[in-house]
Amino acid sequence: MNTDELIAETAPAIYTLGSAYYFVPPTLEAGKEAGLDGFRFYFLGRGGVLGDVEAQVIASAFGYFEPGLLKNMWDSGREVMAPREAARLHLRCAHDYGRAHFSQVGELDDFCAAAEAVIEATDPAGLTLYAGYTAEPLPDDLPARAMHLVVVLRELRGSAHLLAVVASGLTPKVAHYIKRPGEFSLFGWSEGDEPTVTDDDRGAMLAAEELTDRLVRTSYDALDSFGRSSLVAGIERMEAAVALGTP
Repeated sequence: MNTDELIAETAPAIYTLGSAYYFVPPTLEAGKEAGLDGFRFYFLGRGGVLGDVEAQVIASAFGYFEPGLLKNMWDSGREVMAPREAARLHLRCAHDYGRAHFSQVGELDDFCAAAEAVIEATDPAGLTLYAGYTAEPLPDDLPARAMHLVVVLRELRGSAHLLAVVASGLTPKVAHYIKRPGEFSLFGWSEGDEPTVTDDDRGAMLAAEELTDRLVRTSYDALDSFGRSSLVAGIERMEAAVALGTP
């Protein structure tokens, strides 16, 4: 399996697994106990790795949300809880999700070693949200550690993709509408906000996807054949464990 095949094989599952804990009942309950509803806990928890910054800083790292919605969620959330504190609580929810689902998954040590090698090989320049996540400490126990690493790998591709979108001449709003038209309103956009998408825009979106792969290729090139097989096998086992049910 070459690097391009490895990226194509793992990227969709990393995207799904890395966000699987966002809105499950234990995460929502943790947010509620802290005084945050699910959406505010998402914004403050995910963006809080960047610290107590202004909303436009978070908007630059998130990219796709309607700015007024993001500012409302961020500013009202940080009135309740310090962003870094919320980020660490949010990550603890990810760790708990890993413990709930992956305690019986085998060979997570090999997966974690592979994922950590990818992260170690990554230059974080320009990858704002990813860089924030890499500053957070890893838990020691394997189920939590594996989930933490999946979250970081998700932010690696997400940050690279946002960079690629802008470099390809698209606005994040147009890119979001092309890729996820059914979720346009979920990200705070109203009826009438829909952009007019041209053939040039769609071509630029394809170019952005290709550039995203190029941007993360060096990171995944760091893996030898055992590391690549360990990364794929670990993700497949974790996917299977999640499919068995969500506590």
